[in-house]
Amino acid sequence: MGQKASWLALLLLAGCGPQRTPPAKLTFGGLPVRGSLADASAAGFTDCVQPDWDTMRCRRHKVMFAGAGPYEAAVDLVGHDGSGGFDQVILWHTQDQYAVYKITDVLDRTGWTNCSTGDGERGDQIVYSRAGAPVRISMDLSYWGKRRVRLLPIGNTRERRC
Repeated sequence: MGQKASWLALLLLAGCGPQRTPPAKLTFGGLPVRGSLADASAAGFTDCVQPDWDTMRCRRHKVMFAGAGPYEAAVDLVGHDGSGGFDQVILWHTQDQYAVYKITDVLDRTGWTNCSTGDGERGDQIVYSRAGAPVRISMDLSYWGKRRVRLLPIGNTRERRC
């Protein structure tokens, strides 16, 4: 392949990654749920890595949510440079997969309703919602790996609902 063809191939590859405008900023409970890389950085999500070509994960450590924690938290941004923004925040505990139940205990006490996705009552997610809240809160029920809690904007239609 000649030099001109090599440059053309490089330019084409550069345009292959996801392209999108970052979603509008949304925060809930002191955490960024949706927004741009600048929004994530301003909220302390500054420990960033590129796990693959088209995503960037930025983490924040020792996060408190709903009076519980500390947890690890992350936002997954679209684009290798994070320019496409993010549309959920993920919380987990590095050593105790049951620690996130403290969050669901608070949700249960404060009037959030829940349902399970999956097969009957053996769902793979428990999803919390409350009238007027701008987010749904989804917790893994699986015992494999680290149990996560995700705060999802109401408009996020890619995630399972029940």
